[in-house]
Amino acid sequence: MTQLPRRDFMKSAATLGLATTIIPSSAFGANDKINVGVVGVGGRGSYVGRHFGDIGKEKNTQVVAVCDVYQKRINQNKDAFATRFNNKVDGYLDYRELIARKNIDAVIVATPDHWHARIAIAAMKSGKDVYCEKPMCHTLDEIKAMIDTVKQTKRVLQVGSQTTSADQWWQAKKLIAEGAIGKMIMSQGSYHRNSIRGEWNYPIDPNAGPDKTGEDYIDWKMWLGGTSDIAYDSDRFFRFRKYWDYSGGTATDLFFHVAAPLNICWPQPQYPTRVLSSGGNFVFKDEREVPDTFHLMGEYAAEHSVVLTSSMANSQHIPGLIRGHEGTIIMVDHGMFEGRTDHITLKAERMIVGKNEEYRQKFGFGEDWADRSIPVDPKNAMTAHIENFLECMRTRQKPVLDVETAACAQVLITLAVQSYRQGKVLYFDEKSFKALDSRPAKA
Repeated sequence: MTQLPRRDFMKSAATLGLATTIIPSSAFGANDKINVGVVGVGGRGSYVGRHFGDIGKEKNTQVVAVCDVYQKRINQNKDAFATRFNNKVDGYLDYRELIARKNIDAVIVATPDHWHARIAIAAMKSGKDVYCEKPMCHTLDEIKAMIDTVKQTKRVLQVGSQTTSADQWWQAKKLIAEGAIGKMIMSQGSYHRNSIRGEWNYPIDPNAGPDKTGEDYIDWKMWLGGTSDIAYDSDRFFRFRKYWDYSGGTATDLFFHVAAPLNICWPQPQYPTRVLSSGGNFVFKDEREVPDTFHLMGEYAAEHSVVLTSSMANSQHIPGLIRGHEGTIIMVDHGMFEGRTDHITLKAERMIVGKNEEYRQKFGFGEDWADRSIPVDPKNAMTAHIENFLECMRTRQKPVLDVETAACAQVLITLAVQSYRQGKVLYFDEKSFKALDSRPAKA
């Protein structure tokens, strides 16, 4: 495969997509089989593929092909899927061969972040619908290219932050729309973990590499995908989330799971106008480039802010909540800010609405103004997210986390990474879709 410098293949959606013929959209009938190919079958890809297969038993869907640059992963997943779902599964080292198959209807993209846009765009231009794992992509240019390609091809693209299909966000959206918290002021969340060996220090197979044969072979040149052309590094391959070329660390791996659902429950998805971030490697002094502790703040034209904090070296959670002038919605009381809850809580700002009988009755507060616990549907968010994608393939409707909504979250995340790396506040100009050092002039 001929390697293109990143600056060259980022110039436009046309250079990102390897297929140039746009295949018109077509709806599937209720009884039509949907064939799925999975590109990237490491831990996440194999997990998502299994969910597609399990759900597919009722949704007339099957996984028929897998692709990875590591031959062992191909062999293991090809055989495992074939046994699990009792159908033939083919394996490929080159994603272009999988995408070229005419009998594949949808492609799951679960590679490292720096490959998401190129594969998703190529798949859509080849007539495939796409389930693209979070983060949606890696750069601002890629965000714009993906938006343009969805519009051009009219394909269904669901970004795989399953949290957005959790009922709590839709219950919060309803409360906000009804005026339960008044003027929205700030959304906050956190992601905290702790690990003896350091976050993302996954096991390394010492027998694998580009100079090996059989199932130990890794196509390292393909994996690099236009990033810096360096010699094989097993830490970079197996622990890619530690390195800027392939990931954004906490921002892309975890904060996308907060930023995306916030854009679901706000009155409308929004791009940030100003972003700043901070943090550092305070504990894990290994090869990693990304910080173990990371914070971001985003400001919006609608006059509210997002504040997200994290540490991969301390597990104590800060409650996730949405603040308004008249009330607060607590999204998660404990644990990770990822949708694992059976309720949300509405707290009234009594000094503002305490004598408003209409407000009290409308939002179900008793005479004592005790907090309201609002139950949410406990259905598994991953199941709901995949079912939504498959249904949209048949109806050609927008999925829950469509490209425009996901783009709003991705801009926040991408600018936060840039802000940290450059050590400065960044502004976003939606018109040019660029990061600026100063606030853009008003039109």
